[in-house]
Amino acid sequence: MKLLKDRILRDGKIGAGNVLKVDSFVNHQIDVPFMSEVGKEFYNRFKDEKITKILTIEASGIGIACLAATHFGVPVVFAKKTPTNNISGDVYTAEVYSYTHERSYMIRLSKEFLSADDRVLIVDDFLAKGSALTALLSLVKDAGASVAGAGIVIEKAYQEGGKLVRDMGVRVESLARIASMDENGIVFVD
Repeated sequence: MKLLKDRILRDGKIGAGNVLKVDSFVNHQIDVPFMSEVGKEFYNRFKDEKITKILTIEASGIGIACLAATHFGVPVVFAKKTPTNNISGDVYTAEVYSYTHERSYMIRLSKEFLSADDRVLIVDDFLAKGSALTALLSLVKDAGASVAGAGIVIEKAYQEGGKLVRDMGVRVESLARIASMDENGIVFVD
């Protein structure tokens, strides 16, 4: 998606540890009209998949998923990273390893909001090593639902997550795939 690549080059910043910061428009401050265009692109790529739910993980994926959901006309459900009293009843759980925080944590999703009748599109901001995405796929599998695919805003194609998930047979549509990045800049795949 040229619009996204151009925005990453203009406003993205490469931080310590080779972390791409897009927090001025994607995942801290959200440029709503811009991210609505991202949501529309996910719709264009998955519109024939009969999506009934969009699934993401808190917190950065929620805004993106909501903007995509407006184009699909379906609800968003999100896995929570911390235990909470407002999830009642049974939950699906999966473990995620955060390379950013260097720790594992459990995500949870109320069984009330995902069932075998659902056709799920997973949406997230980044795909790097694949831990969050594989955990979300595990929740979908546990629910007996089907996965239409994963819509990723930015994929670090030089890390193994995209290959891992694609090798599982999951359709992954990443709007910007980064081949490499360092203090000299960003190089995109394609």
